[in-house]
Amino acid sequence: MLVPSRRRLRLEVWIVLGLSLGQSAVYSVVQLLDKMTRAPLAEGTSTLNRSQSTREYFDLTYQLLDIIFALVPVLLVLYFLTDQRQASPGDARNSGSAFRKLGFNFARPGMDLLQGLGLAALIGIPSLGLYAAGRALGITTAIIPSALDAYWWTVPVLVLSAMRHAVLEEVIVVGYLMDRFGKFGWSTPLAIAVSSVLRGSYHLYQGFGPFIGNAVMGVVFAWLYTRTKRVMPLVIAHALLDIVAFVGFSLFGKAVGLG
Repeated sequence: MLVPSRRRLRLEVWIVLGLSLGQSAVYSVVQLLDKMTRAPLAEGTSTLNRSQSTREYFDLTYQLLDIIFALVPVLLVLYFLTDQRQASPGDARNSGSAFRKLGFNFARPGMDLLQGLGLAALIGIPSLGLYAAGRALGITTAIIPSALDAYWWTVPVLVLSAMRHAVLEEVIVVGYLMDRFGKFGWSTPLAIAVSSVLRGSYHLYQGFGPFIGNAVMGVVFAWLYTRTKRVMPLVIAHALLDIVAFVGFSLFGKAVGLG
């Protein structure tokens, strides 16, 4: 099997990012500039889950289509990371599976869940303080986690949306990029730094506070990945954080004066 050159791998990375989170980062920078030139950031808002139709079942269709098509770059990444060489029969360790390579499987569910819960607590609690500080300093917009109407499918769709974000970001920004950066010959600190800045950059539309918070989260997640070689705890932690934010706001936001 031919080993892809670094030039080919760089082109591959640019294509993947252009179809996914790199594109989001570019739009995020433009949206930030748009908001800053309209009014102070403190007066701006950022809505994470918008209604896309006033007709219930068309809205549901659009939401599900967004979730499905957003995961296509993940399938592309899994394809790129899969070793196409044929393994010996029964040799699961050398099967070349991208799921195994990334630790994106259920090989150790208990440990992954515990680590995911711990990471969610480690990141989630300080994030609330950082958001409050950003709002006080005027460098963060008001974030509205959900603006969906209250239908029977609202909560399940928000859960699916949270899982979509978790899989997309952790598989690509951590698992895939850390693998490719290593093949570029980059040092681990440089790889972690670039991965983390990218994570922060596609949150810039929310203001500078979320950029900093997500970049710090990226450092923690990428560092842990270099130690465990498992992306599953990161996916679990990220999904839990977003589920609490999306569903919690949808159910209780108006009751506590946030909706």
